[in-house]
Amino acid sequence: MTTVPAGERTSEPQPSGEVGVLIARQVDPGHEGEFERWAHGILDAAAAFPGHLGYGLFRPARPGDPWFLVHRFRDANACAEWQNSPERAAWFARAGAGHREIARRHLNGLEGWFPQHREPSALPARWKMTLTAALGIFPVSLLTGAVLQPVLSAVPLLPRTALVALFFSGLMTYALMPTLTRLLRRWLYPR
Repeated sequence: MTTVPAGERTSEPQPSGEVGVLIARQVDPGHEGEFERWAHGILDAAAAFPGHLGYGLFRPARPGDPWFLVHRFRDANACAEWQNSPERAAWFARAGAGHREIARRHLNGLEGWFPQHREPSALPARWKMTLTAALGIFPVSLLTGAVLQPVLSAVPLLPRTALVALFFSGLMTYALMPTLTRLLRRWLYPR
């Protein structure tokens, strides 16, 4: 760890330390209800843990595709406490045979939108990631406000917000950020 002498500034903001965990689970046909009950149970158990900031469960778009569970933690220590807890172990002991983990990824901040080209330490500077994300967020926000919100105005607030969040994050993750990171590759990842 490096310390910055008093009065000096760094060009890069300090990381927040938050950790996101994205888990993909394959669910066998006919076990969807059992899995969903288990997933809600383990997610609720994690939410009661100190340092847990929120979670989500995402159903597949097509039958047979994986389900996704997402956790956010205050920091790596809070994440590790949950990962090593007897509560988590008990939930996995109760897990049925109809589902299994197929992928897991830990994300810190905006890194999830930026490919790690050589090694994890080769991520772009945080200020570059922030500017690149803002370039993607601006048109999505404009499109959402001008097109999607008026179409969904009759939908109640909670489901409308959930639909906008799914649209927003899907468009950012699968369309805009891959395109922007490819177009800005030389600036983001200088030699």
